[in-house]
Amino acid sequence: MFEPFPGNYIWSLSVNIALSMGGEIGEIDIANRKVAEAAKQGADHGTKAFFEAWRDMAEKVAALGEEDEANGRPLSASRKYARAVAYYIVCERMQDRDHAPRKEAYRRMLELRDRMIATGGLNCEVVSFSYEGRTLSGLFVRAGGVDGPAPCMIHCNGLDSIKEMLYLSETAQEMSRRGIASLLIDQPGVGEALRLEGLTAIHDSERWAGAAIDYLETRREVDARRIGIVGISLGGYFAPRAAAFEPRLSLCVSWGGNHDWGEIQRRRMRREGDHPVPHYWNHVLWVWGQPDVDSFMKYAENVCLDGVVEKIRAPYLVTHGAGDRQIPLEFAHKSHDQAVNSAHRELRIFTEREGGVEHVAADNMEPSRSFICDWVREQFAAGARS
Repeated sequence: MFEPFPGNYIWSLSVNIALSMGGEIGEIDIANRKVAEAAKQGADHGTKAFFEAWRDMAEKVAALGEEDEANGRPLSASRKYARAVAYYIVCERMQDRDHAPRKEAYRRMLELRDRMIATGGLNCEVVSFSYEGRTLSGLFVRAGGVDGPAPCMIHCNGLDSIKEMLYLSETAQEMSRRGIASLLIDQPGVGEALRLEGLTAIHDSERWAGAAIDYLETRREVDARRIGIVGISLGGYFAPRAAAFEPRLSLCVSWGGNHDWGEIQRRRMRREGDHPVPHYWNHVLWVWGQPDVDSFMKYAENVCLDGVVEKIRAPYLVTHGAGDRQIPLEFAHKSHDQAVNSAHRELRIFTEREGGVEHVAADNMEPSRSFICDWVREQFAAGARS
């Protein structure tokens, strides 16, 4: 993995996330130089300085986009707005939950996202749907080159990603090129659901997955018999959990084999493995709506796929990086090995040969992204349906 901050995994991970979303290395380098010394003090120290440096770069790029838009160059403006969105995503996710400016940064990101879509004429529709008396938000990407209803994949987040991050990472666009639609959602615990609706994470993901399917069944562009789900990082738990208990899902992908997240928390308490974000324990309390660490650790015991993946009957793919520093490879093997009733189960481990060895391919997303999209297309072509 590209490590501009040697010895600081979390900060370097954030840079790689920005690159995977289309960030420009020259712009990123300018922002990073301002916080190079702070990075040496550890992951939690200096995050406010990181925020300011990256926010300033986001606003600089956004202003250039506004100039392009004013001069009648909407496509150029859209590209710049997209990078500004990426930089806002990174600087916002690096903050403690109580850092007040992150709220305004998030709202500014959503504003720039809408301008990115409008000026670029992008195949990306902002949508919302009902969930247990509340509302969840999503981005809908239509299938390309399809005359009539198309198969569709629900994309769910992990612990700290958001739907805009998923969109900018272009998995949905690659699905579209293969004739597959996508619904990228902010499920409870992430994105708009957490920040604007106050909806915290739940372990029984079939509840919100079912609401997403209900919505997709109303869309004429979607073949309701062919709806699958892909989850990244902690989504590698959420997606198979949903597929195990929601029979309308016709295939499933764990982008990262996150079989027993409760055990991962116990290991992190012992300082084993790397964290994904600074201020980690405060972050997980916020995401899961727990009052203290003891309560959180007790609840995290539910986030385990033992006795769950055996219930999956649809085709199921698990991908994992051989050098994942957050989730050990053993957990990918557990999910794959226990999915004994899947119509077609497959485990794909990415090595240094092809790249994508880090957590959810943070070092090189293309090989994993391409493999997943091809696998999904092949399974739908082979007749995967609910």
